[in-house]
Amino acid sequence: MNPSSAPYLPDNEILHRYKKDGNKEWIGVLFDRYILLLLGVCMKYLKNEEDAKDSVQQVFLKVLDELQKHEIVYFKAWIYRVTKNYCLMQLRNPRGKKIISLNENTLQVEEKPAGTEEDIARDQLLENMQTALQQLNEEQRTCIRMFYLQKKSYQEIERITGYTLLQVKSYIQNGKRNLRLIIERQRK
Repeated sequence: MNPSSAPYLPDNEILHRYKKDGNKEWIGVLFDRYILLLLGVCMKYLKNEEDAKDSVQQVFLKVLDELQKHEIVYFKAWIYRVTKNYCLMQLRNPRGKKIISLNENTLQVEEKPAGTEEDIARDQLLENMQTALQQLNEEQRTCIRMFYLQKKSYQEIERITGYTLLQVKSYIQNGKRNLRLIIERQRK
C-alpha cells in the first residue's frame, strides 16, 4: 500500500509504515490530516498569518527529523505539543519578537531578549493571560483586546462597539484590574 491510497489509516499505522520504509509521503498524509490544527495553534500564539504558515512548515521539517528518534503513541497530542513549543520558542526569540507583559499600572507589549528563567515566566504569563482574558465578561474582554492588542483608541472602540466613552474607559480599567487578579490567582 502506498501513502496516497491510505488516507483512512490510523495515525499509529501511518507512523509505523513511515518508520519501516522511510517514505516521507506517510508524514504528508498526517500533515494533511492535522494542518488546520497546526495552523490554528500557530495563529493563537504568533497572531500573524505569514508567521503561522512559516512555522507550520518549520514544524513539518522538525517532525521529519524527530520522528525517527521517538516512539510516538498519540501523534495528534505530540504534534500539538511540538507546534506549541515551537511557537513559544519563536515568541522568546531574541530577534525582538514582542511579548505581552502585565504590571500593576499597564498591560503593555515590550521587546525583550531571551533568558532562561525569565522566558519560562513570560511564557507562563502569556498562557495565563490568554486564559484570564476568556474569564472576563464580554464587554471587558472586547475593550481590552481592542485597546491593548489592536491598539485602538477610546474613540475608535466607542464607535465600533457602540459603548459610551465612559463605558469604554470603565471596561478597560476594570478589565485590566480583573486580569491582574485572575492571573494572581492562577499563580497560587
